[in-house]
Amino acid sequence: MVTIAEGVRLAGAALGAVGGALIALEFFQVPSYVSYEEEWDSYDVDIAPNEVSEHTNLGRVGGLLVSLGFALLFIGELL
Repeated sequence: MVTIAEGVRLAGAALGAVGGALIALEFFQVPSYVSYEEEWDSYDVDIAPNEVSEHTNLGRVGGLLVSLGFALLFIGELL
């Protein structure tokens, strides 16, 4: 049987691992201002400040899960 403290620590580690994986997936996405031209075999960078999105919801949720995982690890140690 798992004690409450161990369960909280395990849940924190699991949430942190899932969040870290989501952040890793965020790093492999091509930014919205980069486009690939197949005809010329080159990349084109069009930066317009109103249209640029640096981060997606995937990275935001991942960051939230990592921080929640660290908080649960801390609470598990206090228990």
